[in-house]
Amino acid sequence: MPIYSMTGFARVQGRIHDRLVYTLSLKSVNHRFLDLQLRLPSGLDALEMNLRRILKENLVRGHVELALSIDRSGPQRAGFNRELVSGYIEAFQSAREEFSLLGEPDLNVILRLPAALQNDNRGNNDEQDLAALSESVLTQMIPLLEELKQMRAREGEALEGILHASLNRLAEATEGVAALRPEVEQRYQERLTQRLTAATGNEFNRQRLLEEVAVLVDRSDIAEELARMTTHIGHFRELLAGGGEVGKKLDFLLQEMNREANTLLSKTGGVGGKGTRITELGLAMKAEIEKTREQIQNVE
Repeated sequence: MPIYSMTGFARVQGRIHDRLVYTLSLKSVNHRFLDLQLRLPSGLDALEMNLRRILKENLVRGHVELALSIDRSGPQRAGFNRELVSGYIEAFQSAREEFSLLGEPDLNVILRLPAALQNDNRGNNDEQDLAALSESVLTQMIPLLEELKQMRAREGEALEGILHASLNRLAEATEGVAALRPEVEQRYQERLTQRLTAATGNEFNRQRLLEEVAVLVDRSDIAEELARMTTHIGHFRELLAGGGEVGKKLDFLLQEMNREANTLLSKTGGVGGKGTRITELGLAMKAEIEKTREQIQNVE
């Protein structure tokens, strides 16, 4: 199963009849949770509820914008208000008969009456059109989501490559620290022994002093941090290989890796010599972890 980026876009178009077509678009970017924003024409409240349900069933994380736009720019046919025009003509004829007048109704005058002329596009705003629009949009949602997921999968594949490259550099730095560890520990023990001996002179038993030095050196050992870092890197790779909704798990794992890097740096600070190189590698590890965390923010 691939990992999915939260960045994607999809769009479909549909037609209800010659005078009613629509465009349905879906856009997503990264977000900690699933944040839905729908922009629909008025009168489609029931459709909005169904769309929200479908989106929640198919998406886990991301700021998702769904927009429905309607185009009513199809061919228009001129018509007239039959009730209004016929009423005017009947009134004209009644008045002519009652008062014995001459003349005929003037069609130009009648058609200039307010609301006398209208587009003969019956059904543009009626419930039948809205019902047909809602039904058509719902049937388009599954292919629309599939198109979005395909794009998010492609973006996720690219992200996976970036993440593996970061893990490789992180593993290389960890191995570099492990290779320097024995020499640094030896140097730390020698410096500590010299300082304690200079401070205590011959007042304490030398064997006892060396035992105390060994305890302090053991407390400064970074073997456990290196082992845990290696384990975390392996676990990270396993999560990537498993795919699916792993963004939050990877983010938590990176927090643990950053903690190990901090502990490693605190234990090896001030040793000098090869310890300086360990500090450089430790800082490189932290930088790589931070860059990886930035990439993880876009993983579903």
